[in-house]
Amino acid sequence: MLEKMFYPESVAVIGASADSRKLGHTVLKNIIDGGFKGRIYPINPKSGEILGLNAYQSILNVPDEIDLAVIIVPAKFVPGVMEDLGRKGVRAAIIITGGFREAGNEELENQVLEIAKKYGIRVVGPNCQGINNTHHQLCASWPLITLKGRIAIASQSGTVAAALADWSQDDGIGFSTFVSLGNKSDVDEVDIIEFFSEDENTAVIALYVEGVRDGRRFMDAAKMCRKPIVISKPGVTERGAKAVESHTKSMAGRDAVFEAACKQSGIIRAENLEELYDFAKAFAYLRPFKGERVLIVTSSGGAGILAIDVLESNGLRVFEADEELKAKLRDLVPAHAILDNPIDLTGDATAEMYLNVVKAAFDYADAFLLIFGDPIEGAADTVIETVKMADAAEKTVVVAFLGGAEVEKEEVAKMHSHGIPVFPTPERAARVLAALKRWGH
Repeated sequence: MLEKMFYPESVAVIGASADSRKLGHTVLKNIIDGGFKGRIYPINPKSGEILGLNAYQSILNVPDEIDLAVIIVPAKFVPGVMEDLGRKGVRAAIIITGGFREAGNEELENQVLEIAKKYGIRVVGPNCQGINNTHHQLCASWPLITLKGRIAIASQSGTVAAALADWSQDDGIGFSTFVSLGNKSDVDEVDIIEFFSEDENTAVIALYVEGVRDGRRFMDAAKMCRKPIVISKPGVTERGAKAVESHTKSMAGRDAVFEAACKQSGIIRAENLEELYDFAKAFAYLRPFKGERVLIVTSSGGAGILAIDVLESNGLRVFEADEELKAKLRDLVPAHAILDNPIDLTGDATAEMYLNVVKAAFDYADAFLLIFGDPIEGAADTVIETVKMADAAEKTVVVAFLGGAEVEKEEVAKMHSHGIPVFPTPERAARVLAALKRWGH
């Protein structure tokens, strides 16, 4: 049934509106403007025409089969709509409408779920922001984003999911699917893991959850998944746990237990939203590695130092360059460059120097952290060549770029267009390397 949810051939928007100020208009317009190739049916009691499409008074009046229904009507009308879906034979529904368990109306949500179970309807929501599958050109949500990528984003918070999606668009890397889970009355994080572990358009699953309903089932699904799973779960403190319960009525549970479950299941835990995005971006495009030797090449000594503490505290070894390596490097860098590790090329650095240093030190390291701390032109071409070389040897290259102004923007955009993620600080890049190492092991 989730195939019909994420890859439908026909969609009905129940609560579609001709009023551009209403959500029923926005969602319908995004489905149209997103380029959905299937059939679209606006449902509105007043019928007529909406956004150039013939509208129907009820879904029961639609002459064709419908795979997915998007529900945007007041909460009290949702049970009746679900009955209509059941009689129509619709087996997938997104309930965007709020006003259920999160608002104290648990009985109403249970009623909706009972109807869904009676007819075999899978439900995303209620109280959610919908879904967006860029590879199927289906944006039954907002904002409208069409850039295809490799990250599946699923979140109990619609805003959190939208933020991750926005960042992926700004970076030019996109995402595969965006799922706002809302109250998780039916479809939950386990369903997401099971479905997207088999989705050919997805390389990594990024989750924001406020509580896990079935811990054992969650761990089993994660262990069976061969793709990286990155998760952020708030509610670590007592006040945070109370806020979680008031938001989606999820039970946050003991954080130590959840942390242990993640470690046992191979899940990468992100401490915050920034890490969730960084780790997902990295796992979508970078190679995990099994060694521990890291070589840092930088044009900024300070930036290199910032990375060292993060790497060393996460079990990676920023090894000291021996005399043999230093001898190889002396003719490749400025006379005043620092030939320890980090290898500090100073402000005289050129993109070519980075490539020459990596080639000379290639056998010494399992992973390379390249930090461009100035407006270094040609950085993208150097990184592209370096990544090709590292991939052939099953090594990893992570890039940070900062302090480069307009040159930085141009070079980073070029790297992202080639599927090479770039991080804006040395610490964030270092944490990514540590996460890649954890997954590699």
